[in-house]
Amino acid sequence: MTARNLLNLLVLAALWGASFLFIRIGVAEFGVAPLMALRVSIGAVFLVTLLVAQKGLASAWYDARRKWWPLFVVGILNSAAPFCLFAYAELTLSAGLTSVINATTPLWGALVAFVWLGDRLSGMRTTGLALGFAGVVLLVWDQITAPVGASGTPVPAAATTLAAGAALGATALYGVAANYTKQYLSGVDSLTVACGSMVGASIALLPLAAWRWPAAPVSTHAWLAVLALGVACTGIAYRLYFHLLATAGPARAMTVTFVIPVFGILWGALFLAESVSMRMIEGCGVVLIGTALAAGLIKRLRMQES
Repeated sequence: MTARNLLNLLVLAALWGASFLFIRIGVAEFGVAPLMALRVSIGAVFLVTLLVAQKGLASAWYDARRKWWPLFVVGILNSAAPFCLFAYAELTLSAGLTSVINATTPLWGALVAFVWLGDRLSGMRTTGLALGFAGVVLLVWDQITAPVGASGTPVPAAATTLAAGAALGATALYGVAANYTKQYLSGVDSLTVACGSMVGASIALLPLAAWRWPAAPVSTHAWLAVLALGVACTGIAYRLYFHLLATAGPARAMTVTFVIPVFGILWGALFLAESVSMRMIEGCGVVLIGTALAAGLIKRLRMQES
């Protein structure tokens, strides 16, 4: 990986790690559906503009129209539903913890591919799955022993467990979406997939946002958070990710998953004064090692070195 690609990967991880910070800031005032509808809509506008600039309106419309239904389904599976689940989770969980749970996405990708597509799971990958989920249990147990909600007040253990389940449900949907994309959108360029799916997510969430729009005025602080979510953490971040896919390849681009929790924990500690316990660090390490094994990253790195 070149120095420029490494820098892009770190910036991407910082942006996606910051998304958990901005969600935690915005969800308490906007609520789940309005916050996420704004995020995907702003991201969709950014990506549509980018796609039309690169392909032209006629070509972009033709590509999207041919695959409109799979793109809409991916929009639900990869954006609308998981974003809402993460937002719900962050009403209870810290931004740092939620970013670590997000790192289990490749675990679900491997598991769904095994169940759905019949991909083989080696002993190393099976061990990785077990380790990754054990790390999540360790993290959730730490949160249960000292739970603090988005309002800063203690919450019941059952609510913490439900929130962790919602975050895991979001990563499971990412795994389903990745395999669905492989099955039904193979050959469609990544920018069209991202753009079309983000538009689909917007169509799904905007009616819910109108129905659940907050009655109380929303602070400037929360509006800035949602703008950062839409522009920086969605639009700009997706653009960086496409660049990494094209120049560094999917295997190296995927390593961003392992760097996101570092920034998620860092931003939460710096800007939200979230505590970072030794158990949380240990759980994070177990999750990342398990994910690396389950995703086959260690095996791929060995093959590249040999």
